Amino acid sequence: MAQRRTTLTTRALTGASVVVLTAGAALLPGAGSATAALASAAPKPDATQAASTAALVAQLGDRAAGSYYDAAARHFVVNITDSSAADQVRGTGAVPRTVRYSTTQLRGVLSTLTQRARIAGTAWAIDPRKDKVVVTVDPTVTGAKRTRLNTVVKSLGDRVVVRRAATAFKPLIAGGDAIWGSSVRCSLGFNVSVNGAPYFLTAGHCGNASSTWSDSQGGREVAQTVNSHFPGADYALARYDDANSDHASVVDLHNGGSQQITRAADAYVGESVQRSGSTSGVHGGTVNGLDATVNYEEGSVSGLIDTDVCAEPGDSGGALFDGDAAIGLTSGGSGDCSSGGETFFQPVPTAVSAEGASLP
Repeated sequence: MAQRRTTLTTRALTGASVVVLTAGAALLPGAGSATAALASAAPKPDATQAASTAALVAQLGDRAAGSYYDAAARHFVVNITDSSAADQVRGTGAVPRTVRYSTTQLRGVLSTLTQRARIAGTAWAIDPRKDKVVVTVDPTVTGAKRTRLNTVVKSLGDRVVVRRAATAFKPLIAGGDAIWGSSVRCSLGFNVSVNGAPYFLTAGHCGNASSTWSDSQGGREVAQTVNSHFPGADYALARYDDANSDHASVVDLHNGGSQQITRAADAYVGESVQRSGSTSGVHGGTVNGLDATVNYEEGSVSGLIDTDVCAEPGDSGGALFDGDAAIGLTSGGSGDCSSGGETFFQPVPTAVSAEGASLP
């Protein structure tokens, strides 16, 4: 069979029974333009800069209050609560910014919200650019639920800012095209290896929905779900049936090209990223928060990456990436790729570490 180029690229080699599933999934007619969806041309720091900034923030402890990348100014900003740390920050090439609230104080806000306001239709994350916790509320939060949320938010004062989502938060699962389960369609995230054998990562709510996967609707089984986490986290590991599968470590860009993936990396606030999914193709945006919690109807998921990247049903499990780095797996969110939206992602390093996997 000739090679078929789609986001979930499936290639069957005659007589060899080799199947290649490339990260992402099929771009349907009428979906967004791949060219328009590519990440912005904003300058990016290199991986060393991101790692050194993260290490400094950890070293400073409560003298720091997070960090972010300022693409316009082309440097990292480190929030500090102690001005004596400013020279230490400058010594790494970052810019110090004195803020009011420490990471400990803002994490205290997260703890209060988790204990008192875990209401379906809400989400929250620390935004170091605001030095506040951003609470997002979807249209389903009304009546007594909204009154309860308002009471908790009011008690937290100016450490919290509230914004509204246009549509309900939901896992982005659908029936139709891409990687097909028994009754669902999702998107493949990244191919990985476990003890030298071929596997792939996708969303946990997809793994919960199907124990087997095919590369075509109604087609033969090519993989089985072996581990799935949702709610709490949102990732699943599937094993290819053919141990000799050629599972390329690439993401399809929907423009005839692909992006090689060589590593897993942690996201940082201000990072310019791209997402590939089976419904809407490739779209870009920015990381707005880390360690986010989303309260879906199905349960709460924590430790997520909060972005302004759009996504649509069927994009679940798809790849979030930055150049050659695997960043996240599409979980869910609000909005769509016509009007814009907010999407949350399971960090890939967490999933890879938990499953004992590595990029092939």
